[in-house]
Amino acid sequence: MSQPISSGLYCVGSTALSGELSDKFTPVQDESLLSQAIGEPLQGKLCQGSVYESTQDVIIYRAWNSTNPKSQLGQWWSFELPSGYTADYRKNFEICYQWSPLDKLAKCTLKAGTKVVVGNGQSAKCSEYLSYPVSEKQQVFISEGASVVENCQVYDSVMSWE
Repeated sequence: MSQPISSGLYCVGSTALSGELSDKFTPVQDESLLSQAIGEPLQGKLCQGSVYESTQDVIIYRAWNSTNPKSQLGQWWSFELPSGYTADYRKNFEICYQWSPLDKLAKCTLKAGTKVVVGNGQSAKCSEYLSYPVSEKQQVFISEGASVVENCQVYDSVMSWE
């Protein structure tokens, strides 16, 4: 496996796949795809990443913006079902409030043979008053979501207070 490509010295986390995911992907080279996913500090995207190709179908998740239906099958996904507080999810995945209200969730099947970038989040500056640091949480970057996912189920966000 090649070394992950990084945009800075301060990335945290790992781009290695663990558990059952490691059996569903093969490391590959694709500098063009990788360069699309890596971002500069305070600009979001990934801090570091490695390219993989899926060898079988894999379930992936995406929180998205209902006011922009085209965002349902966007570029940023997760292997894990989002849970917990929305504010923590934003911090862990560097999602500024201006980018998405995170009011919809898509659960889809990533088709076998798809190249993805797996990496850790780059820092993001949302405003003068809010920024997110780099994150160790793994994110999945997909260049053309609409053509490589299928069998999507869509869920609505429900307000709940503790």
